[in-house]
Parts: sequence; C-alpha cells; structure tokens
Amino acid sequence: MSSRSSPRAVVADDSHFMRSVISDILEEGGIEVVTTARDGRAAITAVREHEPDVVTMDVEMPEMNGIEAAERIMAERPTPILMLSAHTDENADVTFEALEKGAVDFFTKPGGEVSMEMSRLKEQLVDMVLSVAEVDVTTDAGRSEPASASEPTIKPGSVVENPTLVIGSSTGGPTVVEQILSELPAAADLRILVVQHMPTDFTGRFATRLNKRSEYTVREAGDGDRIGGGEALVAAGGRHMEVSNYRSGRLRVALTDDDPVNSVRPSVDVTMESAAAVIDDPLVGVILTGMGTDGAAGIRAIKAAGGTTLAQDEASSAVYGMPKRAVETGQVDAICPLDTLSDRILDAINAEVH
Repeated sequence: MSSRSSPRAVVADDSHFMRSVISDILEEGGIEVVTTARDGRAAITAVREHEPDVVTMDVEMPEMNGIEAAERIMAERPTPILMLSAHTDENADVTFEALEKGAVDFFTKPGGEVSMEMSRLKEQLVDMVLSVAEVDVTTDAGRSEPASASEPTIKPGSVVENPTLVIGSSTGGPTVVEQILSELPAAADLRILVVQHMPTDFTGRFATRLNKRSEYTVREAGDGDRIGGGEALVAAGGRHMEVSNYRSGRLRVALTDDDPVNSVRPSVDVTMESAAAVIDDPLVGVILTGMGTDGAAGIRAIKAAGGTTLAQDEASSAVYGMPKRAVETGQVDAICPLDTLSDRILDAINAEVH
C-alpha cells in the first residue's frame, strides 16, 4: 500500500443499505472503496480483480458466508480482512473461526437504528480499517494455528509459588492468546488474567474457546470473582478488570464502569497497574499484538513492582503498536517471537527460584 491515508477497500455485505452506509463512511474517512460485493463469491472475485489493500467482510451472507470467503481469499490472494459481525452468539463463534482462517480483526455491527449507530461509530470503523490495511498478511505474523496443549516441561517443585500472569492484547490478539494459553502447562500453577480488547458479548465466547484449548480453567470475569492456581479470567467486554485483593495465592477482581483508559474499556493498564499494586508474589506481564498505547503504563508498574515484563516482537505481531509502546518505556525484559513467548513465561517463573 502506497500510503496509510489512502488505502483501497472492497466492502462485502448482503445488505445494499449496509454496503452504502459502510462505503460512505469509509470514503469520508479517506478510504477509497473500489467496489462492493453482495456475497462471499462476489467478494473473492472483487479481490481477484481489484487487488484491494483491505476488505470489510460481513460474517453472514448468502451463497458463501464470510468465513468461507476469508479462507479462500487468504489462500488465493492474501489480503487484510476486517470481519463485520452482529451481536449474536452464533456470529461470535463464526467470527472467531474467521480469525483462525486469517482475518485480522472484527468490528461489531450496531443493532437498532443502524444508520444512526454506524454514524456514531464511524471514526472507530475508519481507524480500524486503516489499522487492518497496514497488516502484512503475506507472512505468518499473528496467524499461527493454535497449538495443542504442551506436555508439562516443569519439574514438580521447581516453580516459585503462586505466580501470576497478566496478558494484554488487541488487534490480531485472539489467536495469539489461544496459542500461548494452549502451550502453558497446568504444572506451572499460574493465575492468569487476560485483557483482550473485544466488545461485550464476545468475551464470554472467547473465554469458552480458551477453556477448551488450554489446561487451565478459563472463564469470563465477573465482579468479585476469585481465582487460584490453574485458573484464568478474561476481562469482560465494556468493563475494566481491577485486581482488588490478593491473599494466600488467591486473587479477587472487581469490574468497573469507569471511563475508558487509552480510549478502551477494558484497559490493559488498569489490570496491570492494579495487579502490580496488590500482588506480592511473582508477577509476569506480557504485551501482545495490537494497535494503540494501552499496556505501556502497566508494564512500567509491573517492572517497578519487581515483576518480569515481556513483549511480542514486530515480526510475529499483526500490529506492532502496543508492543512497540511497551518496549519504548525501556522496562521490557525481553522482546520475543510468538513461538518462544510461552517458554519465556515459564523461564520467568523458574528464574525466581534461583
């Protein structure tokens, strides 16, 4: 793509009205819509003929749905894809499948008076399309297949007691988080907090997917929830997750409706800073792929508290925004390729034994 300010887009949606609304929003935001498509097959043809920089792809379409179209496009002419998904459980499951097939991220369509809601969200949509258009999908960055759970590589008694891991991620993050959790053995006895920038109604499904792919018991966080070793919480969409209490290896979280931090809620900074303030046992903070600055202050706080800090490297990140900002603080202990992150996490909690 020649310039971030003028990417070329294909808009795929089975609704003529939505195609028009989305196209108008993108054009007003400086994004050239080269053509539109009414179903998955037409989207594949449009990508083949116009070679766009980015595709906005509706999840549910006739003839061929978004997940099938995304898979075909990534196989034939890899192009950054932003899925557009409705707030339904079925759409959430299909959206995660599309991310597995190579789509970069997703944007939730508003309900109710669609045109008014889309207008309200237009700045967010334009920013997301611009960010997704910058992703190099010709590499494997952020698109690794989730691995099966690793065999424990830790000898009993070799790990420090009561370690806590806090993971922060955004664009390109869901499949990366899946891979890391699938590789962490239960023997590590971690307490895990995951903050993935994701809308309400999707974080519960995300937690369910992580639970199935991990040796850890994973659930969406509820206000007042407690976890101990071998358990993980995913921050609920639309609410901040603070560590409110820590005692005898068990931590409690509180969910708040406080104002967005770094323009997001949940915010990685909120969770990491509260963890650093409350937890006095070994603490590891990890910043993964994503756009924006969220997590940088959290990394500072964890480092200041004596914890270990890690960031995903640029080559394996779909969007090297959050990790870059974390690294720029000078408080990151190691910058790691995705394939080594789980090992570095285990190294961090082993190192404290010596």
